[in-house]
Amino acid sequence: MSYDEYWKQITEKNDELRQLISSYWHQYSDMGNWQFWMVLSFLLLPLILLYFFIDRKRLFEIFFFGYTVHILWTYFEQVLANYSHFIHTYFLSPWFPPALSMTASALPVGFLLVYQYCTNHDKNFYIYSALLSAVFAFGFATIEKYIGLVKIERGMHQVYIFLIDIGIVYFAYWFTKLMIKFRDRRNS
Repeated sequence: MSYDEYWKQITEKNDELRQLISSYWHQYSDMGNWQFWMVLSFLLLPLILLYFFIDRKRLFEIFFFGYTVHILWTYFEQVLANYSHFIHTYFLSPWFPPALSMTASALPVGFLLVYQYCTNHDKNFYIYSALLSAVFAFGFATIEKYIGLVKIERGMHQVYIFLIDIGIVYFAYWFTKLMIKFRDRRNS
């Protein structure tokens, strides 16, 4: 198959997939389904909490950390979904990534509030973030699986979700600390 033939077929399959996802969303995941409202609450409630509890003096640092968690989780979730390991079966819209409410709100907000708490109160970030990772992986993901909001298949397990969480959060922490060092060095 030639280069152009590959891209023609890829485009056609993408169009078919987009149509299939849109049809599925209208039948099972739109505003007429309770799952839509549950997913919407996973997006909005953490953001509302964030509004009330964010340390406004350190806004950019804390949001940088949360944004890094968001971006990394979005990339990892996309890979896991592409290979059918961890699939969010209900989503806000067929146009957005299926895990938007988790990767853009619940996970980053949860971890950035832990980051803020640990750095403001001189607590061990590694322990607190590991505990929150356990809550997300073994508690939240298990409940989501039980009520049908996610599918965990093909050898994926909550232990792997926990390890991915830990890896992402620790990397975001180190990256944030590195950026703070660069900022402080520049300012001195």
